[in-house]
Amino acid sequence: MKTFYELQMALQTIGQQYKKSEEAYTAVLTDTTSTGEQIQAAEKTKNELKMRFDGIKQQHDALEAEQKAKLANQKGVGAIEDPQQKVTAAKAELYRNTIRKQPVSSEVKALLGDDTTGGNKFLPKTVSTQIITEPKVKNPLRGHSDYSQITNLEIPKLSFTIDDDDFIEDGETAKEMKLTGDTVQFGRHKTKIIAEVSETVINGTDTALVSEVDKGLESGVAAKERKVAFAKTPKVGEEHMSFYRTGTPSYLAIKSVSGADLYESITNAIADLHEDYRENAKVFMKFSDYLKIVKTLANGSATLYSAQPEQIIGKPVVFTDAAVKPVIGDFSYSHFNYDLNALYDTDKNVKTGMHQFVVTAYFDHQIKLASAFRIADVTPVP
Repeated sequence: MKTFYELQMALQTIGQQYKKSEEAYTAVLTDTTSTGEQIQAAEKTKNELKMRFDGIKQQHDALEAEQKAKLANQKGVGAIEDPQQKVTAAKAELYRNTIRKQPVSSEVKALLGDDTTGGNKFLPKTVSTQIITEPKVKNPLRGHSDYSQITNLEIPKLSFTIDDDDFIEDGETAKEMKLTGDTVQFGRHKTKIIAEVSETVINGTDTALVSEVDKGLESGVAAKERKVAFAKTPKVGEEHMSFYRTGTPSYLAIKSVSGADLYESITNAIADLHEDYRENAKVFMKFSDYLKIVKTLANGSATLYSAQPEQIIGKPVVFTDAAVKPVIGDFSYSHFNYDLNALYDTDKNVKTGMHQFVVTAYFDHQIKLASAFRIADVTPVP
């Protein structure tokens, strides 16, 4: 038996042919030169197509009624046909039921990619991946740094080698790899991201609930990434994640390059990079610092204010207030990795009455090669 879709297409095709046969029959009838045989032939064609159309429509309507009856008997996520709406409804059930301490249906877990058993607290793959890859708060490193979701990740520091280490022309890179090895091992550093939602949102539409929780979780992840990468005083255990790390031992620190002013220190830092890193280098800096540079260089002229930052600095510029000192380098050597197993839990703030959906994620930020970066530091001339 043909599928509902096939019957739908056939009904459309035969319907068009039948309409044309009616028009042809009318044309023959109104043509005074038509013979009786021509009229009979046109009528026969029209009647045959009408019979075919009615037969297909009968089968089409019966199958449509059967499908509607099945959907009517289904409840919840199973009754939704649109794939995007189905995922939204599934996520809403996960968030709503988890906050209310109610069980989440096996259908929802299967749809969101959770193949573990009943009372688990693991965040389903669909939700976990989206939280990491689609932030609402912007982390400026996204699109420049590398990102992955691999447990116990270990990667080479360089994408290729030729014969021996002597091939590495940059002396700082060769020294760094000799001291630290040629691979990077990613650890598991715990962070908790909390999305707060009110009772009215929980009782509201699926779309509103999912949007509110997703926005909170995704923004929290992005904000945490930005915070650890540009931390002037990193937390204990997170020192290696910051571009401003002082280095323990000292060779882990990113080299500072100074100049008489900010513009000179940035251009000096770019020039100080080895050409392998300089070619793909970008400058991460505060917008306020950039405006100071333009104001100094413009010297009262408005011309430079309309120029692109890259034309002034000499390399692509990414603005972020988190960069207390400009960071210059090839940001493909900055890599964030997340453990696949993110955990979720809930709590309630009794003072505010807000419900909290909490995700515990494990991640690491590794600067694969410190020699691929420079910090621009100003040392005014006495």
